[in-house]
Amino acid sequence: MAEDPSPSCYSTQLRSHVCGELRASHADQTVTILGWVDLLRNQGGLVFLDLRDRYGSVQVALRPEKENVDNELLSSLHAEDFLKITGVVTLRPEENRNSKRSTGDVEIIASSVERISVAKTPPILVGTKGDREAEKGKEADEETRLKYRFLDLRRPSHQKRLMLRHKICSSMRRTLDDRDFIDVETPILTLSTPEGARDYLVPSRISKGSYYALPQSPQIFKQLLMVSGFDRYYQIARCFRDEDLRADRQPEFTQLDLEMACVGEEDVLKVIEGFVTKAAKVAGYEVATPFPRMSYHKAMLHYGSDKPDTRFEMLIQDATSIVAKTENNFLKKVVDDEGTIRVLGATKAVEHYTRKQLDGLSDIARQRGGGGVAWMKVVGEKGADKRVQSPIAKFFPAEVMEELLELVGATEVGSLVLVVADKNPTLAANIAGDVRLAVGKKLNLLKGKEKQLNFLFTVEFPLFEPDPDNPGAVMPTAHPFTGVHPEDEEYLYSDPTRVRGRHYDLVLNGTELGSGSVRIHKTEIQQRIFEILGISREDQEVRFGFMLDAFRYGAPPHGGFALGIDRFVQILTDAHSIRDVIAFPKMNNARCPMTLAPSTVEDQLLADVGAQVTDEVRAAWAKKEASE
Repeated sequence: MAEDPSPSCYSTQLRSHVCGELRASHADQTVTILGWVDLLRNQGGLVFLDLRDRYGSVQVALRPEKENVDNELLSSLHAEDFLKITGVVTLRPEENRNSKRSTGDVEIIASSVERISVAKTPPILVGTKGDREAEKGKEADEETRLKYRFLDLRRPSHQKRLMLRHKICSSMRRTLDDRDFIDVETPILTLSTPEGARDYLVPSRISKGSYYALPQSPQIFKQLLMVSGFDRYYQIARCFRDEDLRADRQPEFTQLDLEMACVGEEDVLKVIEGFVTKAAKVAGYEVATPFPRMSYHKAMLHYGSDKPDTRFEMLIQDATSIVAKTENNFLKKVVDDEGTIRVLGATKAVEHYTRKQLDGLSDIARQRGGGGVAWMKVVGEKGADKRVQSPIAKFFPAEVMEELLELVGATEVGSLVLVVADKNPTLAANIAGDVRLAVGKKLNLLKGKEKQLNFLFTVEFPLFEPDPDNPGAVMPTAHPFTGVHPEDEEYLYSDPTRVRGRHYDLVLNGTELGSGSVRIHKTEIQQRIFEILGISREDQEVRFGFMLDAFRYGAPPHGGFALGIDRFVQILTDAHSIRDVIAFPKMNNARCPMTLAPSTVEDQLLADVGAQVTDEVRAAWAKKEASE
């Protein structure tokens, strides 16, 4: 019997090996391992337990009659106690081996057991028990699990996700390092800039009444690095946005940020394809390149979204010209008011919907602020008297109806046609897009495609869109540093709404993973963009003078991109939300149940930074806290 264990890269003063690395090749070696009690089974004169650490678990056999194994200790052990165990690795009998576990061929016959720390009964199930309950849909509620996140993270599924996240980030770093990008840290305490969301503000103690902003992205600084001559930059950056949260949003998030000088769009897109495909391979996916490119116009027309899920067809079509052939009706009125009619068709769909469920599709439109969704059932063959069954069928002559059915490929009996009409073309497109996704889910069109990765780039975005809160004004579709399409530069001075930006989004399965653009590098163009957005020359110099000045000293053309790591890892690990791939996330109300952040602070701390809190504000805080 070998007294000394084989060398292990995990060997420390306290252990020789980790639980998950023991194999048949370690048989007859004496090892020392540390870990948590995962499962405990008392079989009379023999006690078995599974000891677990980050690397896996291994079965340990404890015999009370052994000299160094305390019987009283054995009788008091329970789950999540942290133990140090020394013993001999032994091959398990053939019939008792567990092929589902990497250590299933062996067990440790313990000669010494030391309890390092005693665990209280956990308020939630952790370890493999926690994962088993989750598989049954019986895990504790999310707020409780986040309150005890340090225990929830002991579950092997959570640890695997975070370890895969690490490997994905390492892969992206290596890919960019090999392309001669350099990792540069940019400031966390910076200036408030227009990035599309509210900033988190940090009061200054030294300059009372003044505030830093936490960065929504390193945008300005990475552009300045290009002006400084660094040519290729990247950073895995922490970013902050004070906005309403959803399953794919957090107040603080992580992105892979990069910038390149002397490039056009295709140069940046190729770099993105490079590190994304290698990162996906780390997660077990093979992805082909180049990724498809789709114009913003086509995406909005056929998918009703600038982040289309292309894993199933059911394309939306514009039926405005067809409806224009009909007589007076509510659809024709929308057309006459320069509105838009969008339709989509689904074959073999009628049997999946009741009349009540079809009428319920209008709720999707109302949630967006639209009027409703009209439906048509194809119940007869071509030429039949009652070819279509629908509350709106009477408005369509037979030949016009047939043209509509052919447009959306819904000519077969059992097909369903859905119609969206609105004066606002973008709203009509968005509603049709939401309906498409809802019908696709209802018909289970993603069956067998759940693990499929459909990447694409959405390109040729409009640079501006109408500002819904300020009639006649426009707002940027991305950030105001996005470059202008060379063919559209003249419209900056005549019709800015016609200008296309040099913007691109990376989309995966209907989720926007990130965005970027070729940037503005000329002072006069940047000033004109600011003017269109209502920022005066004087205000430009106050807020962005340093950037405009940098462009005056010879700025190279440059472009970049930012990838949302949380979202990317969420999809690659098939996690329910990004909270599952972040070590210590916030809840939907932006609060942390574990640390209870954000919290009130002492009045003296507020006074130190020149902040004043009125009684009315304190009352509002108390009321909000009570409601939560």
